[in-house]
Amino acid sequence: MEQQKLTVSELTELIRLSLEGNFSSLSVEGELSNCRPSSTGHLYFTLKDSGAAISGVMFKNRLRYLGFEPKDGMLLRVKGSLSVYAQRGTYQIVCEEMEQAGTGELLVMLEKRKQMLAAEGLFDEDRKRPIPRYPGTVGVVSSPTGAAVRDILNVLGRRAAGLRIVVLPAPVQGNDAAPIITRRIEQANEWKLADVLIVGRGGGSLEDLLPFSEESVVRAVAASEIPVISAVGHEIDWTLSDFAADLRAPTPSAAAELVSESRRETLDQVRALGETLYETLEARLDRARLLLKPFSAEDLEYRFRSILQPRLVRFDDAKEDLLRALSERIGEIRRRLELARTSLEAGSPLSVLERGFSVVINETNGKLLRSGGDAKPGDRLKIRPLEGIVYAQTEASGPEENS
Repeated sequence: MEQQKLTVSELTELIRLSLEGNFSSLSVEGELSNCRPSSTGHLYFTLKDSGAAISGVMFKNRLRYLGFEPKDGMLLRVKGSLSVYAQRGTYQIVCEEMEQAGTGELLVMLEKRKQMLAAEGLFDEDRKRPIPRYPGTVGVVSSPTGAAVRDILNVLGRRAAGLRIVVLPAPVQGNDAAPIITRRIEQANEWKLADVLIVGRGGGSLEDLLPFSEESVVRAVAASEIPVISAVGHEIDWTLSDFAADLRAPTPSAAAELVSESRRETLDQVRALGETLYETLEARLDRARLLLKPFSAEDLEYRFRSILQPRLVRFDDAKEDLLRALSERIGEIRRRLELARTSLEAGSPLSVLERGFSVVINETNGKLLRSGGDAKPGDRLKIRPLEGIVYAQTEASGPEENS
């Protein structure tokens, strides 16, 4: 007898009828994992124990009556029905009720580890180092093909194009992840590969993020001489590396923004200061132009002339007064000289001689004859007319004869 052939839809429908018919009401207890609120308001999650896991959903019309916020690691007891999602060929629990049943084993383990490491001082605030303000090189410990690295590269490329980036590849989930992440952090410090390290990955369930809570990774983060930014998962996710790191970023993209924030802020400040300086200089130049406006070449020439011209006129007047005074003084002196010359000429012997008089000297005694009695008969006389000399001898002398 030929076996009946079924289409995928027919087979899925048989499975759906079988599962949904036999599990229309059930109660399941398990640890909450991979809890993902959707944009539509529904809550998608996974319930697991040590041997298996099952997907679940709680729609927003039931979620609003929940008295607590579901988080990864909680031990929950849910009531609902089994449903088959034909398009994906999967089944899940459609949860109608949810209540806390205790704390999951994973959360208990992480809490114990957290308390142990905190007691050693690995989470102390005073040992945290400041993130360098202007890092030259940023190291990224993450999966080289993951979305986290792409987000970091995109953000740094946009905000700090000149920044050098070194990717230290490491798996971010699974059993091999923790030792490799630890080694990458140690290598970055050993070879001084970066000024700041970003250690992280994208979002995931509590189990997916577990490598970043492993003791070896936490100790490597705490011991790193290079400042470390922990950027694991989304904002609501947490790992023990967050407490040991020098700074926690809610997402890998946020970590990239943090290492480039100071650089961008500084550039913005420089631009703002440049604009302020430019505006200040422009204002001062405008004021200078306003003050200099009355001092154009023509205006300056006019002002200079208005100041200089009166002084030139006064100078010309003073010069004319001086010349006039000098001329008058010289004229007066000339007149006085002329009078003196006339007086001198009048009293000069030569002028007397010119009128026909002569000077007679008695050579015997060398005296000037002023009267006839000054010469005796026989005295030699020297007579000096205007020109030449006449020598004579006295024959007789006596008083002037009256005619």
